[in-house]
Amino acid sequence: MQQSINASGTYLPADLPAPPIYSKTNPADTPILTLALTSTELPLSKVEDLADTRLAPKMSQLPGVGLVSISGGQKPAVRIQANPRRWPPTVSILRICAPPFVAANVNQAKGNFDGAHQAYQIGANDQLLSSSDYAPLIIAYKNGAPIKLTDVAAILDDTENVRQAAWMNETPAVILNIQRQPGANIISVVDRIKQLLPQLTSSLPSSIHVTILTDRTPPFGPP
Repeated sequence: MQQSINASGTYLPADLPAPPIYSKTNPADTPILTLALTSTELPLSKVEDLADTRLAPKMSQLPGVGLVSISGGQKPAVRIQANPRRWPPTVSILRICAPPFVAANVNQAKGNFDGAHQAYQIGANDQLLSSSDYAPLIIAYKNGAPIKLTDVAAILDDTENVRQAAWMNETPAVILNIQRQPGANIISVVDRIKQLLPQLTSSLPSSIHVTILTDRTPPFGPP
């Protein structure tokens, strides 16, 4: 399955926000464990970024785990708010800005160095990841002088969708839903996750709190 997905990459649109993936889960299955990540100091966009890069990949590698999905809609993004009043009314500011954005965000192979005994791949990444990277971007020239993006737009570090959110009771949170592979033992999978959880949370900033919201394993002994 993964080989077929990789082979189809050349036929897919180049502007896909993320490559296609497959998961070994039953879509009708409810999560066997749900975690909530909250913080009173860090923005939720940063919390989701840490959950996506530190928690979800490690949990997905555990035997029996089929899918770890993140809810809350707080994926970090750069928001560019163009101001048409700073541009002549007969010129489309969006049409002017788009080509520099595309040219500045190219992430392709840069080549390699070949020697008599060793070869090195150049691993540079030209993508712009923060508002400070976009600020000095030159989008046009007027009377020989460069026009920077900050001259015609406001640039903010924000989230992809400001109309999505998740809560733990009354506290804004990032939610991790963990589903098992079909046929996997729920108790064994949840036990593996709970054993790994202290190690994973120790790698997070101390201001992030991880709480178990739901647990499908039956309770044993006194609460």
